[in-house]
Amino acid sequence: MAAACNNLTSLALTILTAFLLGSSSFETCSARDQTKHSIQSSTAHEPSLQGRKLSKFTSYAYSGAPEEMATSSAIFNVLSYGAKGDGRTDDTKAFEAAWVAACKIEGATMVVPSGSVFLVGPISFSGPTCQPNILFQLDGKIIAPTNSGAWGSGILQWLEFSKLKGLTLTGKGIIDGQGSVWWHDAPSSYGNMPGTKPTALRFYGSSGVTVAGITIQNSQQTHLKFDDCTAVQVSDFTASSPGDSPNTDGIHLQNSQDVTIHSSTLACGDDCISIQTGCSNIDVHNVNCDNTKACVSKITVRDVTMHDTMTGVRIKTWQGGSGLVQQVTFSNIQVNDVKSPIVIDQYYCEKSSCHNESSAVQVSNIAYVNIRGTYTEQPAHFACSDILPCTGISLSTVALKPVQSARQPFCWEAYGELKTATDPPINCLQRGMPPNAKSHPYSDSCQN
Repeated sequence: MAAACNNLTSLALTILTAFLLGSSSFETCSARDQTKHSIQSSTAHEPSLQGRKLSKFTSYAYSGAPEEMATSSAIFNVLSYGAKGDGRTDDTKAFEAAWVAACKIEGATMVVPSGSVFLVGPISFSGPTCQPNILFQLDGKIIAPTNSGAWGSGILQWLEFSKLKGLTLTGKGIIDGQGSVWWHDAPSSYGNMPGTKPTALRFYGSSGVTVAGITIQNSQQTHLKFDDCTAVQVSDFTASSPGDSPNTDGIHLQNSQDVTIHSSTLACGDDCISIQTGCSNIDVHNVNCDNTKACVSKITVRDVTMHDTMTGVRIKTWQGGSGLVQQVTFSNIQVNDVKSPIVIDQYYCEKSSCHNESSAVQVSNIAYVNIRGTYTEQPAHFACSDILPCTGISLSTVALKPVQSARQPFCWEAYGELKTATDPPINCLQRGMPPNAKSHPYSDSCQN
């Protein structure tokens, strides 16, 4: 399941419906240079607050004891709580203390200043007793421990924000999972790492979440995950890991609604964006996906460019699953040297062999609009279920050119219409609805 970085083969934007027990989650990434950020202030570590009004604060200086700071301003710098920022000292307790103080004040700002590297172990910045609208200003660099003892028997996430309202995580900083010690089975000089690889950054049970400007690189597994969240905005986000890093999806969504992802760069070892069960009203646009990967409904993926990936826009579901994927629109997608630009795969299997199953996830009302570029193997591949064929597939303004000798489009139990002529012709798509079409037995359970 390795995805391509640069010229390596990769998986692309995929909607993954994983309904079987034991199915795993997926994530991605991309890199950029850290931009140092500084402003004139009363101390060298004063944060940029990016236009937030500070008139209500009586003092901006980091002076006095942490307890005094809480009464004189709402800015909480981790250096004032004992963090060393030398990249060697464990600063986890300092981060915990700064969070506890910031958590008590609505609209508080917790600062991770530029110019320092903070070694932080697994930590949860938790509510629900926290006040709303906390700003986590990340301008420095946070790195994960690489010794096995820091992780115990295995942890599902490294950095977590849980049960919060109106949280903003922003800045020019970097979160580095130092994941190379997790990516290979052979023992490393750091000792055997646990079999469970953590997600680098997870948001759980939160609403009104904004992530902007930051970079996550070299994640142990998924880079950025939203689980059971609503009203999420992600912009100017970068995720980056090597193309051979396993399961390092860029952004993973599950049980989340009203999510917008835009103006971001994702390039790593697996899917750029993966969407699992329980997601709806997802808008993805202006995303640079250099490498890539559920009742799922009302999904829009638009204005995306993909280079040298294994697949382009893909919907894949497990055999034996249940549920729906419906009302999905892929529009304004540019593909360059992509192996298979358009894919629906109802026979997805991670194992070396899988048994045929009688149940399936229903896929319906999937629109492809303005899909252009070049491919290396097959322009379109629709492999749909014998029991529940794909219905309502529509294609318009599809223009895909082979860069070498390639296979013809493939369709199996796929029904819909060509709203305009396609290049190459996708004449295998069957018109209308399948004979003896049945209503989906799981449709009621998928209503949001």
